[in-house]
Amino acid sequence: MFSREESKRVREAFWIAFGKTYKRKWILYNTKIKDLQLKFTFNNKVAQVSLDVTANEELIRAYYFERIVALKSILISEHLPDAIFDDNYILEEGKIVSRIYVELQGVNIHNHKDWENVMLFFEDRMNSLELFFLEYKDYIDQ
Repeated sequence: MFSREESKRVREAFWIAFGKTYKRKWILYNTKIKDLQLKFTFNNKVAQVSLDVTANEELIRAYYFERIVALKSILISEHLPDAIFDDNYILEEGKIVSRIYVELQGVNIHNHKDWENVMLFFEDRMNSLELFFLEYKDYIDQ
């Protein structure tokens, strides 16, 4: 087991290593749409690449999620065939978001042996998600 401080250092080391390995500028929070974010998640169970609709107001969250669901067949056939759509995804801190994501299970941020595989997963899937997002951003934000 890792202490809280050791766990923090390991997580920081992963993200620093990922940033040095993949030096490109990811879109992430800079989507230009207030309540939409592209995210990397890596913890002691899974790694995820996601498009999160983070609006606190349920109607706004539902609106954006429905716009993306309308593009589901395109996202799955051309970009992320294993995409999961969850309109009520509960984050670790308890906040509810709508999340479209792909997941790599059976990995652990504390296991250095998983890092290379997760970095490759992140790079490949985020590239695909960003391509989709950039292509359909205007439609999503109508």
